[in-house]
Amino acid sequence: MDPAAVEEMLPFLKESYANPSSGYRCAAEARRAIEQARERLAATLGCKPTELVFTSGGTESNNAAINSALRFEPKGKHIVTTAVEHSAVRRLCQELAKRGCDVTFVGVDSDGKIDLTELEGAIQPNTAIVSVMWANNETGVIFPVEEIAEICRSRRVLFHTDAVQAIGKVALQLDKSAVSSLALSAHKFHGPKGVGAFYIKSGTRFEPSLIGGSHEGGRRAGTENVASIVGLGKAAERAREKLADEQKRVRAMRDRFEQAILAAVPATKVNGANAPRLCNTSSLAFSGIESQAGLILFDQSGICCSAGSACRTGATGASHVLKAMHLSDEEGLGTVRFSFGRFNSDQDVSMAIQIVPKVVTKLRSLAGAAVSATS
Repeated sequence: MDPAAVEEMLPFLKESYANPSSGYRCAAEARRAIEQARERLAATLGCKPTELVFTSGGTESNNAAINSALRFEPKGKHIVTTAVEHSAVRRLCQELAKRGCDVTFVGVDSDGKIDLTELEGAIQPNTAIVSVMWANNETGVIFPVEEIAEICRSRRVLFHTDAVQAIGKVALQLDKSAVSSLALSAHKFHGPKGVGAFYIKSGTRFEPSLIGGSHEGGRRAGTENVASIVGLGKAAERAREKLADEQKRVRAMRDRFEQAILAAVPATKVNGANAPRLCNTSSLAFSGIESQAGLILFDQSGICCSAGSACRTGATGASHVLKAMHLSDEEGLGTVRFSFGRFNSDQDVSMAIQIVPKVVTKLRSLAGAAVSATS
C-alpha cells in the first residue's frame, strides 16, 4: 500500500469510528471523508462524484453491472463478452448461461487482440450488455475500449468495462467516453484490499444487487467501509499524480527485465508482445517447464509471481486466457506472470534478472531427468 493511503486510513480505524449514516455530529466527519474520497476518485477517472458507488471490489462491481442490465431488459437476455475476461465476468456469464441467458464469448488472436468487426457482429437485437475488460489481468494486453464503447452507443447497447487492471496505469476521461459503467479495485493502484468502486454514467439505468438501507444513494446497501474508502480515495489521488512516472519508469523496468530474460533464456516468448500492453505486466512462456512447480522455486528465491492470475492460484492446466490465445499446451503450462510497480526498484529488477534464468534452467534440468528416467 501507498504509505500516504495508510496514514489517512488510521484515524478512521481508531478515533473517528462513527457510522457515517448516523445522524449524530461525530458521524459527519466520516461522511465528509467518504465524499472527499469520492471526489478524489472522480478526479482520477474524469467523471462526476455522483457517478461513483463504493463497493467491496471489482467482482461485486462487475456482477452489479451485468445483473442490472439483465433486470432492466426483460427481453434482452443476451450478453456479449470476450473469451479472456477475468473470472468475475467469465464465471458469472457461464452461470447466467445455465439459467437461460444467451452468452457470446468473442475470441482473440494469438496476441490477445480482439476483432472489432467480430464483436460488433455478435451484438443482437436482444443484447442487454456488452462487457469487455480494459486490460487483461494475465497478459496486460489493452483492449480498444473507447472504440468498443462507441460501437455499443451506436447500437444502443450498454457497455461495461472491467478496468481493475487499468486504473493508475492508463489515463481515463470518462466524461468524454461512451462507457456506460466501469469496475475497479483499490489494491491494484496501491490502495487497501477488499474495497472498490462502480462507475455508472449519468442517465444509465441501474438496479442494485444489494438491497437494504439507502446507503450510496440507494445504489448499494450496507454500512460503508469508511477507512478503506478513505484509503481508496487517497490511493486514487496518488495514482493520478504518479501516472506519468508509472508509465515511464515502471515500463522501463518491465522492458529491461523482458529483454534480459529473452537474451538469457532460450525458447522463451512474451505473451501479447505484438499488442498494446500495460506498463507493469510481463507474461512469459518458458518451454520445457511447468509453471506451478516454478512458483515454489521463485518464491524460495524471493520472487512473488503467478502462473497467470492470482485468482487462479491452485488451478491446474493452462488458463482460459492462454488457451484463447492459441498457445500450445507446453507454452500455456510454462507461462509465468511477473508484475512491476511503483515501489519496485532497479535493484529488484537486477535480482530478478539473475534469479529467473537459474530457476528455469533448474526446472528444465529436472524435467529432462524425469523424462530420461521413465523412458
